[in-house]
Amino acid sequence: MSEAFDCAKCSESLYGRKYIQTDSGPYCVPCYDNTFANTCAECQQLIGHDSRELFYEDRHFHEGCFRCCRCQRSLADEPFTCQDSELLCNDCYCSAFSSQCSACGETVMPGSRKLEYGGQTWHEHCFLCSGCEQPLGSRSFVPDKDAHYCVPCYENKFAPRCARCSKTLTQGGVTYRDQPWHRECLVCTGCQTPLAGQQFTSRDDDPYCVACFGELFAPKCSSCKRPITGGTGLGGGKYVSFEDRHWHHSCFSCARCSTSLVGQGFVPDGDQVLCQGCSQAGP
Repeated sequence: MSEAFDCAKCSESLYGRKYIQTDSGPYCVPCYDNTFANTCAECQQLIGHDSRELFYEDRHFHEGCFRCCRCQRSLADEPFTCQDSELLCNDCYCSAFSSQCSACGETVMPGSRKLEYGGQTWHEHCFLCSGCEQPLGSRSFVPDKDAHYCVPCYENKFAPRCARCSKTLTQGGVTYRDQPWHRECLVCTGCQTPLAGQQFTSRDDDPYCVACFGELFAPKCSSCKRPITGGTGLGGGKYVSFEDRHWHHSCFSCARCSTSLVGQGFVPDGDQVLCQGCSQAGP
């Protein structure tokens, strides 16, 4: 008698029938499919042994079921994307989820380098400075309405310029005569001392520190020979003038008795001034 040759599952004879051999024994085709075949994630039918099977992550598909969920295009030999467990061809994914480049109007493809700002998207090579038209890439930029500028172009176009050197002021600076200046550019015309943060005045639109202005332009006291500038500001000191001579209040006194003559009558005596009493007393 011949040895039994039966299906390992249903025990039916396999003589004269198609079968599939496994490590656990031979199986008739129906039992093999029921035991080992995967279920198609799309149609929920078994993927028979004679069907081409495709799988993605933990899901298995008949070849004909592996298709775009929107346009039904076969994805067997096409690039695709999975979005919320749905398989999409690249065209459908781009149409549904990709953005349009604000510069060229073309689709920004998934995975490509892009920049996003203010709710808009650009290809990296399309995001250009509105001034020099060079790609901004990862560089700092300054938005201005619908334009975008690299920092040098923005400064050249919009930043204020120093009234002295004409270079742009990027930060800080001071205002003099309603014009912007670099702090280091606002210096005394006489001694070149920086004037920012200290008291100064001007002559013919040129700025001067108090000391230089006094030495160059302030009247000189006929008594002490020092400039009459005052302690509260240039031109703010009290002084007395007579003809072409000037005195500090503290210096305007009788040349003989040193009595202050401020608000008093006096008598000129050559280069000197005398009080009434000393004048009447004679030489």
